[in-house]
Amino acid sequence: QQNELNSFLWTIKRDPPSYFFGTIHVPYTRVWDFIPENSKKAFQQSHIVYFELDLTDPYTISALTSCQLLPQGKNLQDVLPRDIYRRLKRHLEYVKLMMPSWMTPDQRGKGLYADYLFNAIAGNWERKRPVWVMLMVNSLTEIDIKSRGVPVLDLFLAQEAERLRKQTGAVEKVEEQCHPLNGLNFSQV
Repeated sequence: QQNELNSFLWTIKRDPPSYFFGTIHVPYTRVWDFIPENSKKAFQQSHIVYFELDLTDPYTISALTSCQLLPQGKNLQDVLPRDIYRRLKRHLEYVKLMMPSWMTPDQRGKGLYADYLFNAIAGNWERKRPVWVMLMVNSLTEIDIKSRGVPVLDLFLAQEAERLRKQTGAVEKVEEQCHPLNGLNFSQV
């Protein structure tokens, strides 16, 4: 059945060939078995690999974190309607309460604690812009929590590229992703 799967792989016929591969931001273990062999082979044979962002670069991670914040002196409570803010706060309290039961024995065996994980995902949530809080809340589900600690497909491929000593790069800068999202108005979010 592998040869019947849609590979999300495009080939640019040149010598040597170039490839475009569409990824999604989910734990790689959810999709790895469904990625066709032609895509895996193209990755293995490539010498240079470019990603959307360089998720192995500390500056990228730091810049992504910074761009999510509201302007200095502003909090989410200042920009959200009171009823939505209260519902959000209650929901996050519920998630924090439920997280220990959502975690897997494997996660606990690796030293991941629910409080640490909650703070890693939702820490400083009151300082974040609404669009980033929305994305955060969407990732605070039982199935997503159970897969924390497993890199998303992009990061897994970047780590593999580093392990295989491939040259890597990024096609976007953090600002190119942040500014359009931060430019959405409240009704769009």
